[in-house]
Amino acid sequence: MTDSAAPTARYIMIGGFLGAGKTTAVARLGRYLIDRGLRVGLIANDQSSGLVDTAILRSQGFDVAEIAGGCLCCRFNSLVEAANQLTAQTRPDVFIAEPVGSCTDLVATVSYPLRRIYGNRFSIAPLSVLVDPKRCARVLGIAEGRSFSDKVVYVYRKQLEEAEVIVINKCDAIDEPQRVALNEALQQSFPRARIVSVSAREATGLEAWFEKIVVAECHSAATMPIDYDAYGAGEALLGWLNATVRVSAEEPFDGNAFLLQLTDRLRNYLDTSASEIAHLKMTLDSGDGAGNLSVVSLVGSDSTPDLRESLLDRINGGELIVNLRAEAAPELLKNATIAALGERVAGVAAKVTHMECFRPEKPTPTHRITTPELENEAAGKT
Repeated sequence: MTDSAAPTARYIMIGGFLGAGKTTAVARLGRYLIDRGLRVGLIANDQSSGLVDTAILRSQGFDVAEIAGGCLCCRFNSLVEAANQLTAQTRPDVFIAEPVGSCTDLVATVSYPLRRIYGNRFSIAPLSVLVDPKRCARVLGIAEGRSFSDKVVYVYRKQLEEAEVIVINKCDAIDEPQRVALNEALQQSFPRARIVSVSAREATGLEAWFEKIVVAECHSAATMPIDYDAYGAGEALLGWLNATVRVSAEEPFDGNAFLLQLTDRLRNYLDTSASEIAHLKMTLDSGDGAGNLSVVSLVGSDSTPDLRESLLDRINGGELIVNLRAEAAPELLKNATIAALGERVAGVAAKVTHMECFRPEKPTPTHRITTPELENEAAGKT
């Protein structure tokens, strides 16, 4: 990535809290660019490995590099390596990165350092931050319902504060008065950002957003102030669980119904401890080689499970991937998951082949550049 003769690639980062619909939006943007003759490389990021998002994007035919074990700011060198890997494979014109859903301060720790160190290789798009409208309305205090503690809300609001574009996603799930009220609340609280409304799932309102981030440049203003102790404390309240499970049954079963029933059982177990689910996402792959997946998503403990993609036929078994993030102790997530799988949902036997559960460590960025002056000074030293 030091070859000055190499063409400049576009780097687009799409952030947002857990459950905001980033993966669906990334896929839509990727397809939009491919349809215009551009080569696209996707970079998925998480605190751990075994990502539902990677499985979904690869099933749709995208080239995906996965960065696990920390957010992009703390794994900056891995971000560069992922770009190298994709460049060697397909030489993308555009990289689209989806950071960890609990990560913030991305402009200072990713966008500015990329531009400083690799400015001859990348043009950097404005940072977009997606929101789930129902959760965002609760965080901003304009709607009732379950939400997070103040320390987690601190991280959520910081994501919005640094956004150049705030994308109200899932507009098909709210009515027009709710959308208008949320738009006004966001404009009042975060006046620097441009607000757009879309439904990535329904592919509505996307083109105006895409046209902006494909051509516009990341701003060169001072970044937001942030208390890393408060940021780390908020992230540390979130429990993280990733599991890979082999499922099987004596008779063919409905994989879509299985995922929905498993979602309900997991939610019921966590409800007994009043734990707020940030995002539960699961995929079931029959392994038949067709690339079809069943995908279910749950955003919030009191929300309705959403079957995003469906298997077409009944199956005898396959691989289940569980990604669960909640404001809860990791051990509680582990116990709830094992208990739900042990009940033989829909007569299906489950064998866990991999499971990890933890709280994120305090973020420690590889680089942090907060003002254009510092960026220019650092550029003169490299």
